[in-house]
Formats: sequence, C-alpha cells, structure tokens
Amino acid sequence: MRTLRGRLTAWYSVALALTLAAFAAVLYVDRRSASYQELDQRLRSEAALTAATLAESYRARGALVRADTAKRPVLIPDLATLLEVVPDYLVITARDGSLLFASSDARALTFQQVEQLRRVASAPLSGRTTGTLRLDPDGPNIHYVVRYVTEAGPQFGVILSGVNSRLAALGAEQLLATFALVLPLGLVVGVLTGSWISRRALGAVDQIITEVREISDGRSLHRRLVEPRVKDELGRLAETLNQMMMRLERSFVALRRFTADASHELKTPLTVLRAGVERAITTPHLPQETLVTLEETLQEIKHMTELVDALLTLARADEGLAPLHREAVDLRGMVEEARETGELLAEQAGVTMEIATPPEPLVVSVDATRIRELILNLLTNAVKYTPVGGSVRMQLGSGNGTVTLSVADTGIGIAPGDLPHIFDRFWRADSARTRTGERPGAGLGLAICKWIAEAHGGRIEVVSRPGRGTTFTVTLPSDTPAGHS
Repeated sequence: MRTLRGRLTAWYSVALALTLAAFAAVLYVDRRSASYQELDQRLRSEAALTAATLAESYRARGALVRADTAKRPVLIPDLATLLEVVPDYLVITARDGSLLFASSDARALTFQQVEQLRRVASAPLSGRTTGTLRLDPDGPNIHYVVRYVTEAGPQFGVILSGVNSRLAALGAEQLLATFALVLPLGLVVGVLTGSWISRRALGAVDQIITEVREISDGRSLHRRLVEPRVKDELGRLAETLNQMMMRLERSFVALRRFTADASHELKTPLTVLRAGVERAITTPHLPQETLVTLEETLQEIKHMTELVDALLTLARADEGLAPLHREAVDLRGMVEEARETGELLAEQAGVTMEIATPPEPLVVSVDATRIRELILNLLTNAVKYTPVGGSVRMQLGSGNGTVTLSVADTGIGIAPGDLPHIFDRFWRADSARTRTGERPGAGLGLAICKWIAEAHGGRIEVVSRPGRGTTFTVTLPSDTPAGHS
C-alpha cells in the first residue's frame, strides 16, 4: 500500500487478527483442558460410586459373583441391574482379569473392542489410573479412569469407567466454530475502526501536506501552517516546518534584494561603458584589429545589459514591484510589429518565417510592452534553435473566451527529460544551448515569458520532439478587465 493510512489500517487489522487468533487458541486449549478435567472428575465419581455400591452390597449379601450357564463368573442379576443406571462405559473385572460386568454402552462395542477395555482394566500400564485408548478398528477414543476394588471381596479386581473423549473436544470445537464465525465480522469492524482511527490521526498530516503543496514558489513563503495547541509530534512537525519556511523566506528575500540591487547598480556602469565603446568605434583611422576588438566588446556589453535587464525584471516581479499597465490592444498589430524583427532574424539565420493572423480584430486588455517582449522572446528562441533551411511559424487565434499565440519551429527540439525545466531560470537543456556556443543566451527569456503569461492570468505551454521541432503556445483570457494589474 502506498499511503501511510492504508499501511496503518493493514497493520492494525493484522495485529487484531493475530490477537483474536491467539486468544481463540488459548481459549480453545484452556476449554479443552477444563473439559478433560471435568471428564476425569465425572469418571472418578462414577468409579467411586460403583465401588461404594459393590462394597455396600458385599457387606449386605456376601458373595456378589456367580457362574452363568457357560460357567463364567458374572455379577448377580439384581446388582447388575442396579449398575445399568451408571452412564458411559463401565467395565468390572475379576482378580484374574476375567470380565464380570459390562454396561450397555460397553456391550454395544465389538468383541475385539471390549477385549481392549478388559485388558486395560486387568493390567493398567505402569500403575496409571487414567488415560485415553483408541478402540480398533474404527472405534471411538475412550478416556478412562481405573479404580481398584478392595472392599467387595477377593473376587473383584478393577473398575474401568470410560467415556468417549469426543465429548471433551466437542465443547472446545463448538467454541472454535463460534470464533470462526465471529472472526470475519471482528476483522471487518477492525478494518473500519482502524481506517477511522488512521484517518483521524493522519487528518492533520493531510492538512499539512495540502498547505505545504500550495507553497509552490518563493513568493508564497510568507504563508505559515496552523500550529495545533497540543505540542505532540504533529505540533512539533508544523512548528519545524514553519521555522524552515521562515528561514527560506529570509533567504529568498535576501537573494531577491541582492539580485535587484546588483542589477540596478550594474545598469549605470554598463550604460557608461557602452557609450564609451560606441564613441571609440566612431573614431576615425582606427586600426582594423582595434575596431574588431571594440565591436566584440560592444556585443558582450549588449549581452550583459540584456542579462541585467532580465534579472531586474524577474527580481521586481518576485517582489511584486512590476505592475502591468494594461490597455486595450489589438494583438494583430503587435504581431505585425514583431514580423519585421522576426523576418530580419530569420533572414540572417537562413530560416523562413511565416506569420498568420485572423481577419477580425483581437482586442485584449494587456500590457503592450510586456506582450511585445514575450512575442520577441519566443520568436528569437525559435529562430536561434532552427537550423539553416528550417522554418518558423507564428499564429494568432481565438476561441472559447481565450486568445492563443503559438510559435512553432522545425529546430533541434527539446529532450523529454528537459521539458519540465524549460521555464526554470538559467536552465540550459544541452550543449547546443550553452551561453558560449553557437546559440548564446542567459537562460532567462522563457522564465520571463512564463511570468508575463501568468501575470496576465494566462499560461504558456510547450510541446517538443527532438529533431522535429518545438511549439510554444501562450493562452490569454480575452475578457480580462482593463483595470487589473
């Protein structure tokens, strides 16, 4: 089971089942032992009663044994009739081991089985007075008690009183059968109870998981978990998570402040440096080597300026200091404005550019500057990662209350393992996307595109196949209020 709640319920159910099974086993053994003790007591009482009857009759009548028609010794008839009332198996033997009396239950046995009882009665093993005997063939198990007769004259030897041991096991087996019927019901109740207990116990954990999951980025680290009054394990967990989020929030705030301050402080020297290099390039009669060096320097300054501007934009966005200045804009005009830049970049890269817009106006309340930046970033990326002879297509459309802008290329594509990170800051998918390779960049353009789309209440998605191309799709709500920022 994948959930802790399921595992707790399963463990609780298994523990309950083992406990009930152990309790049933102990109760079964105890009940069986008690039943045998009751049988022993009953058989001893029957044997004692029989011995007392023989002794009393001997004192009153004298000899109690006579010969039957076959010249075999047997009890006198009236005494035999009196002993017929004794239940179960009753066998009385003479001093020489011959059979003097057998009760009705004993007489119902086969001759071989009666002989087994007689042999036990005439020669108890090692002086044992109790035991269990299996009567063959296919006879019952007889639990018996042997008592020597000493006060009924010299002719009597032993009294054997026995009973079917099935009676002793019957009560225990009935108890076990009852447990077998009750156990499934107990397990069902146990599973439901365990599930309820685990749900109650882990409800706070689910709440903590939900609240922590909602803290999806550095901008929501100001949120805190509700700490229960009882400082148990869950209370300490919530307190520890709050302390961790407090430290993370401080770290993120310090990092944003440093990024914003550093970016702001770098803008002025970069501007001065750029102006100086541009002025130096216009100096007449410069050597060719010096001119090439200055142009390379100017290019790197431009890249550095773009990086600083991107960092400053994202830092202000994280701090909530980058409001949108919305106005009603026809997106077709913005796409047409980007066409010139896109076609120029495509021509330089040897790539064909195609732009499709609908005939009807698409007026949406947006920040024109930010949307223009988003479009140019996507076009620049598409051209940059499309080889010579490839194509880039940008299409604008609407439907279902949304406006969609898609930029598709036939470039190198993005590996599936890199797609989840494509909008992360400074993420570069592979060697083809390094800052020092043929396609340099800072890895911040797509992060800015994602922020712009989400700031307008929309989203940006990407679909890509390595070697086949990539498609970025921006979806914006077409009915965004103009006053929202």
